[in-house]
Amino acid sequence: MAASDSGTDDSLYPIAVLIDELKNEDVQLRLNSIKKLSTIALALGVERTRSELIPFLTETIYDEDEVLLALAEQLGNFINLVGGCEYAHCLLPPLETLATVEETVVRDKAVASLRAVSAHHSPQALEQHFVPLVQRLTGGDWFTSRASACGLFSVCYPRVSAPVKAELRENFRSLCQDDTPMVRRAAAYKLGEFARVVEVEYVKSDLIPMFVTLAQDEQDSVRLLAAEACAVVAALLPPEDMEQLVMPTVRERAGDSSWRVRYMVAEKFVDLQQAVGPELARTDLAQIFQALLKDTEAEVRAAAAEKVKDFCMNLDKAHQEQIIMTMILPQIKDLVCDPNQHVKSALASIIMGLSPIVGRQNTIEHLLPLFLTQLKDECPEVRLNIISNLECVNEVIGIQQLVQSLLPAIVELAEDTKWRVRLAIIEHMPLLAGQLGQEFFDEKLTGLCMSWLIDHVYAIREAATLNLKKLVEQYGASWAETNVIPKVLAMSREQNYLHRMTYLFCINVLSEVCGKDITTRVLLPTVLSMADDNVANVRFNVAKTLQKMAPYLDPAVIQPQVKPVLEKLNVDPDVDVKYFASEAIAGIAG
Repeated sequence: MAASDSGTDDSLYPIAVLIDELKNEDVQLRLNSIKKLSTIALALGVERTRSELIPFLTETIYDEDEVLLALAEQLGNFINLVGGCEYAHCLLPPLETLATVEETVVRDKAVASLRAVSAHHSPQALEQHFVPLVQRLTGGDWFTSRASACGLFSVCYPRVSAPVKAELRENFRSLCQDDTPMVRRAAAYKLGEFARVVEVEYVKSDLIPMFVTLAQDEQDSVRLLAAEACAVVAALLPPEDMEQLVMPTVRERAGDSSWRVRYMVAEKFVDLQQAVGPELARTDLAQIFQALLKDTEAEVRAAAAEKVKDFCMNLDKAHQEQIIMTMILPQIKDLVCDPNQHVKSALASIIMGLSPIVGRQNTIEHLLPLFLTQLKDECPEVRLNIISNLECVNEVIGIQQLVQSLLPAIVELAEDTKWRVRLAIIEHMPLLAGQLGQEFFDEKLTGLCMSWLIDHVYAIREAATLNLKKLVEQYGASWAETNVIPKVLAMSREQNYLHRMTYLFCINVLSEVCGKDITTRVLLPTVLSMADDNVANVRFNVAKTLQKMAPYLDPAVIQPQVKPVLEKLNVDPDVDVKYFASEAIAGIAG
């Protein structure tokens, strides 16, 4: 008898511990117990998980948001722990409760878990368990449950019978007309997703009227989400219906009184262009785009400017050049001198990409003056964006046309007070090296690359060493021996120990690309001589450098030259020097 009692106690133990921990005052303890739910469920077995654990969790959902969030996440992965797809509906009650709580993050996670669980329901189970849950949430007293319901229609709609589909469409309509803006916003956000799974005839008869209503909502936060759905809805319709059903809404929202809505139209413009097809893009969208490029609000102009290249690229080839030259280019000319730097910067990031689209003659005649203007712009980001995209122009007209303006712009950016701007221009040096040619680079820019090695910001010095490696890869080891290595070697004798350290960092990367001969003959002697440096940081970096150089050295010098220096460093009074010397000895031996 006693044995059977203890067996019962053992089987109750996991749930008893969980109950104790979930009632504990310490939030962290409650959170940890929720995160261990799957282990507890495994200990209980599928039957007791369904009959005891899930009801217990459903009844005790009153806790800190952090705990509820963890619970909502756990339940989404519980299918196998309740016995598989056949019992997936057991997980719906606690998730339904979580989908109605006040905290948005918890609701969103509960909805995500409900969507995951719905996939494990059979069509009959969906109609019996899941659809009633969606309808209960839709009819809930609090806006929280109605907002959560919006995210569940698209996952159950495709697999239910026609009468239930009709009910779901009606339920979604009621959410689109809800009194609470938050619910209408959620409905507008999910409208496109729902439209994708609804049959085309019902998209036209049921969803388009909802879409038009939401797009004319008094709240701009609802209208902008409807504007976002334009492209999705348009893509689902046959071409003959687009002009009548979607374009009026696009025109209205592109001229909306709220700049946020216009911004969203600009943001989604290329998606919309692809959805409506080339004909409507030519006849209607080009004019709308033109208006967005001259919008009164800088954010809208910047968003539209970012889309210029993609919009032009997707235009119908027969009319592409004419639309660009007559409708888009005049607006671009104005934007180059825009008072807002974000607009100019957005334009500078894509304007070079127009060269391959409009061809050589138009680039020289119309775009080149704009590039030159932007290279002289007072804003460093604008100049930087032009330099970053030189490749496109180089392919079409070559870079020589820009050289005279490029050089001052590069030098100014290289000396900019903001270190991130200096860093960005360093990263573009290898690209410029390839486009400007070795002779021009040697004459004008090698000195600049060397000056970065003694910049007061470590990130710049580090980037400058990597830049040297890429330049050597591009121009070859003999170029490095003539133009770079003498200047780098001079740094080993600098007074400032940071410059001597930078020298060692340069050797680390140059030894990888200069070849065995130069590394052994030219670079190694100086590194070995620095083992007597009076700064410990320099000495231990000598040890690290020797370890990194070893694979690129002539094996004949390792024993007679490298090993004795490392052994000397291995008995250095400084602990760090000794440590790195022993690491290097072990590394070279290995």
